[in-house]
Amino acid sequence: MKSRRFWFAGPVGAILGILAMGVGMSACGLFGRSTVSGGKPDWSELRDRMVREQIEARGVRDPRVLAAMRSVPRHEFVPEAVRAQAYADGPLPIGDAQTISQPYIVALMTELLEVAPGDKVLEIGTGSGYQGAVLGAMKVNVFTIEIRDTLCREAAARLARLGYDSVHVRCGDGYGGWPEEAPFDAIIVTAAPERIPDPLLGQLKIGGRMVIPVGAFYQELKVITRTEDGFGEKSVVPVRFVPMTGEIEHQQD
Repeated sequence: MKSRRFWFAGPVGAILGILAMGVGMSACGLFGRSTVSGGKPDWSELRDRMVREQIEARGVRDPRVLAAMRSVPRHEFVPEAVRAQAYADGPLPIGDAQTISQPYIVALMTELLEVAPGDKVLEIGTGSGYQGAVLGAMKVNVFTIEIRDTLCREAAARLARLGYDSVHVRCGDGYGGWPEEAPFDAIIVTAAPERIPDPLLGQLKIGGRMVIPVGAFYQELKVITRTEDGFGEKSVVPVRFVPMTGEIEHQQD
């Protein structure tokens, strides 16, 4: 059997990433020379290194995506306990059995959306708000839905505090999308259903793109494009995301 390399975005990936860095690694050991006076981390340098070594090196080229990844303070979107690993090459736990995705996966999915300033984007799975902030930094209007109430409220407060005013947060089940704001230029889904929810397909503009992980244990990151005649589908890379929950679970029975 041919081996498959997965890009992790779920709890298993977070655990593997932390183990790979070494349990109990000191902040000084992780940051290396990326510190300013007083031993505080130089977050800007860490972001720049993250983009160079993890994102550009793997082929992401869109300059607006790279600029957004350099500008958004990822360390503000993770719990204090794992802040020292905020710019490491892996996902991290954010509470409630959820994770913030690996930086490369965030950049890749963002690039695949092919958005422009002023576009309207629906995000299913707000998490800590990081993906929404990256899109917001690209001057995109984001409508993001999070099913877990605590994460939702924390993300909304965080995005407001950091000034991402173009990111609008709703607490609830993302299966039905955000009908009153449809249609969308693009849709991004950060949890994996076994099949693509029909309501989301219906809320995509003609010419629009959806980036979504699809599958149960084995998942593929897919790009869905809406045309005048229907929908085109392209598989990009194997991934491992947390499963999409809520109404989708009943629809998949």
